[in-house]
Amino acid sequence: QVQLVESGGGLVQTGGSLKLSCKASGSIFSINVMGWYRQGPGKQREFVASITNGGRLTFADSVGGRTLIHKDNRNDILSLTINDLRPEDSAVYYCAAGDPPFSWGQGTQVTVSS
Repeated sequence: QVQLVESGGGLVQTGGSLKLSCKASGSIFSINVMGWYRQGPGKQREFVASITNGGRLTFADSVGGRTLIHKDNRNDILSLTINDLRPEDSAVYYCAAGDPPFSWGQGTQVTVSS
């Protein structure tokens, strides 16, 4: 089972951008769907974005229009870029493999200051 490790979280001001990366321990080429989820304080984990090998992109309404997701099958990296960050984007962001997910990363904290 592939292990996933997220990085790139941190503290950013409202209106800023952040790029998160998820490095897999093995090949992600055969994993058709990979995605990002997040869990804010006191909230349930929610879907953020996903990508398929066929290039289909899906975004949550809350981040649509200001979010990019990219699956690098050569380097086994999934990335997420969120622009125009808002305080409500503050959460722990998780990388996931599969749909439904069969493997999760440990998460990376994103904090957006107002």
